[in-house]
Parts: sequence; structure tokens; C-alpha cells
Amino acid sequence: MGTSQKRASHNDKFHTRGDLIPGIHIEAQNVLMVKEAIKWAGAYVKKNGPLFLELDTYRYHGHSMSDPGVTYRTKEEVAHVRETRDPIEICRNMILERKWASSEDLAAIEKDVRRRIDEEVEQIRKDPFPPVSELYTHIGTTKGHYTRGVTIEQSILNPE
Repeated sequence: MGTSQKRASHNDKFHTRGDLIPGIHIEAQNVLMVKEAIKWAGAYVKKNGPLFLELDTYRYHGHSMSDPGVTYRTKEEVAHVRETRDPIEICRNMILERKWASSEDLAAIEKDVRRRIDEEVEQIRKDPFPPVSELYTHIGTTKGHYTRGVTIEQSILNPE
């Protein structure tokens, strides 16, 4: 954490590093750009084979509780990114500029989403925890999945 990509890598343009696999760089703070780029990339790989995608994003916070994210960047940098590259604001501005919706429409949608989230959070808080038998269901592993040294009994029933 905190080591710049330029110091850690001879070539920090990761999408150019494949000798035989082409790559593209995507400004991933723009949700509509990501949507179109992924659509294009899907068609490309079906016809031509592998493609390396480098998606450029930004975290407003540190990696974890032990990393507040303030030692390797300034508050001004974070504020500047919020003002110029915030994904929600980029999308909101695109919608308004293209008149896909009005600011009143967006305010109503946001109000409805917040209401629905509050209702669902309240329901989740009331719901019981699922039984231990459900721990390994619907996770996309094949039969016989093995994690070295860990069994369901050890990890859940006897955490010591």
C-alpha cells in the first residue's frame, strides 16, 4: 500500500504489457463508458481471442481500517477527484445534458431508492441468520472443493 505504480513497475501502462494479447485502457469512473467498452470487448474476444482490460478507478477511502488513506494522498487530491471524476456525478451530468431525464426525475428516483434501501435494511435486520448448512451453497464451486486445513466444522462450529 502506498507504493506508486511508477516506482513498482517498469511499465505502468498495464494494458500494453502483453506481448501477444492486445489491451485497452478504460476510464472506469464513467459507468456508461464501461458499459460500452465491455460490450465492445465481448464482441472482440468472441471473434479475435483474449483481450487485456485495464480499468482506471479511484478509491475515496483507504484499503482497510488500518489504512485511512491519508498518508499517500492529500485531502485536496481526494476532493478534486470527487469534483471531477465522481461516477455518480458523471452519470448524472450525462443524463441531464442529454435530457434523458430532468433533475426532478432524478431526485424522485433517488428518493425512491433511499426509501427502498431503508425498507430492505430494516427487513435484513429482522431476518434470522441462515443455518450453517447453507454456508457453502450457491457459491459456484465444484463438488469436492477443498480449502487446505479448513473444514466447515473447524471454521464455524469450533473457530478455535
